[in-house]
Amino acid sequence: MTDKELLEKAEEAMRYAYAPYSDFKVGAALLCTDGEVFTGCNVENSSYGASNCAERTAIFKAVSEGKRSFDSIAIVSSGGDETFPCGICRQVMGEFSPDIRIITRKKDGSPSVWLFKDIMPKFFSLE
Repeated sequence: MTDKELLEKAEEAMRYAYAPYSDFKVGAALLCTDGEVFTGCNVENSSYGASNCAERTAIFKAVSEGKRSFDSIAIVSSGGDETFPCGICRQVMGEFSPDIRIITRKKDGSPSVWLFKDIMPKFFSLE
């Protein structure tokens, strides 16, 4: 799957976002190392701590289906510019795949690729 195709899947997932408080919709598409893709969107709640980000939604869906090895995650938002995972999402990514590629979408629609270790060099791990 190309980076552009993964961004398109994230765009589709963003349509299901529930963001009545921030009006900031996010979609994510997670590519597992075996080629399977899991999508997620952000789900807000009036009790903000009960909200969940799109990236973690996709990762938790994959983990709940037995997947624990991820190649890439594409992230898009209604903000129209590159959207990066929050600290909690970064920590969850590092738990399962510290070599994951993070694909964001530039304003012109083209993909931008980041390595997890570059945006979260010192994360908590079993090591």
